[in-house]
Amino acid sequence: MTPAINSAKHAGIAFQLHEYHLDAAAQSYGIEAAEKLGVAAEQVFKTLVVKLDGRQLAVGIVPVNSQLGLKQLARAAGAKKATMALPEEVERSTGYVLGGVSPLGQKKRLPTFIDDSARTFSTLYVSAGRRGLEIELAPSDLAALCQGHFTALATTLS
Repeated sequence: MTPAINSAKHAGIAFQLHEYHLDAAAQSYGIEAAEKLGVAAEQVFKTLVVKLDGRQLAVGIVPVNSQLGLKQLARAAGAKKATMALPEEVERSTGYVLGGVSPLGQKKRLPTFIDDSARTFSTLYVSAGRRGLEIELAPSDLAALCQGHFTALATTLS
C-alpha cells in the first residue's frame, strides 16, 4: 500500500493497479511503464515537481513521451518563471522517490496542473507511488483527487 493507493481507496473512485518488473537498464521510467503495460506512451503520465518564482513548488503532469513546458506551467500558475525542483525538494515535499512520484497522496498538497491531452482518454496511468507500480484511473478522478487544473503543458521531446 502506498499513500497514492490509500488516497484513491479513501475517495472511493474506480481504479486499477498495474505492476511490472523494472529493467535497471531502462532509460525512462515512464516509457518503460508504457512498454511493459502495453499501452500508448501518450496515455501514461509522469509527475514532475517545479519551483515557481524560486519559492513555491507545484506539480505538472504530462505524457511520458513529452516534456513539461515550463513557460506554460508558470503562466498557468500565475508565476513569472518555473524551474525544475531539486531531487531532495521533490522527495521531501511529496514523500516519494524520483521515478515513483505520484500526484496522489503527496505529503504536501501542491498546486497541480494536468496536460489537456489527459482528457482525450477514458483512463490514464500515473505512478502509484513506487517504481514499477502504476494506477489507472479516469482523468476527472485524477483532477478531483489532486485538485488539478487541466491546461496545455506538454511540449514535444526533441
